[in-house]
Amino acid sequence: MRSFAFLLLLVVPAMSIAAHAVAPSDTLLHIVQQCVDTSSQSYCTQCRLPQKSAGCLEAPACRATVEIWAEDEQFVAMRDIKMCGCPDDFVHGLALPKATITGVEDPSRPDSIWSFSWRVAISRMAAEDIALVVNPRLRRSQNQLHVHLVRLKPETRSLMASNLVGETSELSSVWGIAQRAADERQMNDFGVLVFQIAKNNFGVVISNDSPEGLYTRAVCKPENGLR
Repeated sequence: MRSFAFLLLLVVPAMSIAAHAVAPSDTLLHIVQQCVDTSSQSYCTQCRLPQKSAGCLEAPACRATVEIWAEDEQFVAMRDIKMCGCPDDFVHGLALPKATITGVEDPSRPDSIWSFSWRVAISRMAAEDIALVVNPRLRRSQNQLHVHLVRLKPETRSLMASNLVGETSELSSVWGIAQRAADERQMNDFGVLVFQIAKNNFGVVISNDSPEGLYTRAVCKPENGLR
């Protein structure tokens, strides 16, 4: 699981998905650009992973569709493929910018994506369980910035505490805290994890490995998904 990419996906002309192929690294960008707005007359031919509500597929399977959870002018949140086949109480979502922004290394990364991600996550999970995660550039397979909305592993809290690089009451400061810590440690590539320490107080963790894999319940069973 390390960063975030569609594994186990293959788009075929009939718009079905085969479960043992690696999706192109632009799959998330394609979803943002072609699969969010269902009003286009050519939606079903342009979108490789359509929303069920669009009626593009006769028998829409979880892996062949996208489920949009929330949207505003800048961002969209959706179900991660890792939720397919999982119990109803398992949660793994993604929050993405609508603009083309590659990832943690992109100077255009938006500060407000963290507050958007938190609002979506807290509508689906208890605040004390939430982890917001962006994986390092070398630990992802999708080249569109995406924040994982997942649950923490309770047993990793002590490890997170030892790797804490800052605290903030303003989620808009997360990128700045993470970048300063990475610069001090001479880390050219890093992942970021944000979690709630207390009400209106958030902790920031960075890692050169995948925070998703280290600290969170990213999967309900041992299978691959988006990184």
